[in-house]
Amino acid sequence: MTVRCTSTPLRDDGELVGAVVVFRDISERRESERRLRQALSEVQQLKQRLELENAYLQEEIRGNFAQHNLIGRSAAMQQVIQQIELVAPTSANVLISGESGTGKELIARAIHDNSGRSSRPMIRVNCAAVPRELFESEFFGHVRGAFTGALNDRVGRFELADGGTLFLDEVGEIPLELQSKLLRVLQERQFERVGDTRTRQVDVRVIAATNRDLRQEIKAGRFREDLYFRLNVFPIESAPLRQRPEDVAALAQHFLDRACRTLNRPQPSLRLVDIQRLQAYSWPGNIRELENLIERAMIISPSTRLHLDLPSDSSAASMSMPPAATDALILTQGEQRKKMRDNLIAALTACAGKISGEGGAARLLELKPTTLRSRLESFAIDPRDYRVRPRRPGVDQTPR
Repeated sequence: MTVRCTSTPLRDDGELVGAVVVFRDISERRESERRLRQALSEVQQLKQRLELENAYLQEEIRGNFAQHNLIGRSAAMQQVIQQIELVAPTSANVLISGESGTGKELIARAIHDNSGRSSRPMIRVNCAAVPRELFESEFFGHVRGAFTGALNDRVGRFELADGGTLFLDEVGEIPLELQSKLLRVLQERQFERVGDTRTRQVDVRVIAATNRDLRQEIKAGRFREDLYFRLNVFPIESAPLRQRPEDVAALAQHFLDRACRTLNRPQPSLRLVDIQRLQAYSWPGNIRELENLIERAMIISPSTRLHLDLPSDSSAASMSMPPAATDALILTQGEQRKKMRDNLIAALTACAGKISGEGGAARLLELKPTTLRSRLESFAIDPRDYRVRPRRPGVDQTPR
């Protein structure tokens, strides 16, 4: 019992003759104050968590992956969509593998949005960008004074994603010594903040992504096999863009529409010859490279004619072909000249006989106008013969 004592002195002509002492039981008041402080602390923690969630959501809206729709009609993309429909309603962990720039985060977002956890946030952790010494604090949070610089309590990503989804991008970058702690959270669904003794329960679905071969990482001793099996409950392979040439046109049009809205520019048309060039390229940077190329094309194209600054990719294309296909490409000198002549005629036909300048065959072939004229003379080709010919169907039409 807690007692408060109040003493009031009694004086007679200035002389102290006694005192009135009152004792009050303030136990209930102290308990009320304690509960109030605890409630205020909980409100403050909830406010901090909501602010962090809002910051992450705003970051997602501003990011490149704010579009949740997966674009493509290829067999590889249809298979991914079917896998998403299968696994999204469950709580199974998912491991998405594939090269950088293939849209692994888009797949993770689609799984989360079609799950029962969609009302809660999907929190993303770029494991490749977290300093080695801060991984534990980033995942599990810390309390004030846990280490130098820990001036306040901090909520970790696991706690922030409670009830939702945690997306571990580049999961192969997690240090080996932290992988055991990550495994414990996945198995037992509980953790402690750095410097804290309180064990916290958490309900999180984990979607991991990697561009590494984790089996090779296991053999090299850089990744735990038990963690791999815990993450790889439902594997999804994100195919590179070079294996999905039929999706290039739809993706290019999507990025073109978005670039026009962002730059507030009139929309140029994608010609058939542009699509053919895009499909012939091997895209080592995958979808991210295509998006950057379309945005750059919008910036450097002054008119409604889109100029694609596509890198030369002849060597990469030949390397990606199987040996049997490479042997079939061996041409005689006469066949090479015929192929070059046909290519020049095709370029002149597409450009209505125009040689130089915007929309000219020289720019289409990535040649200097003087070089192109010299080649035309060597093949006895007169560009004027192609100025009056009708253009091939679909050359100047925007692909649908």
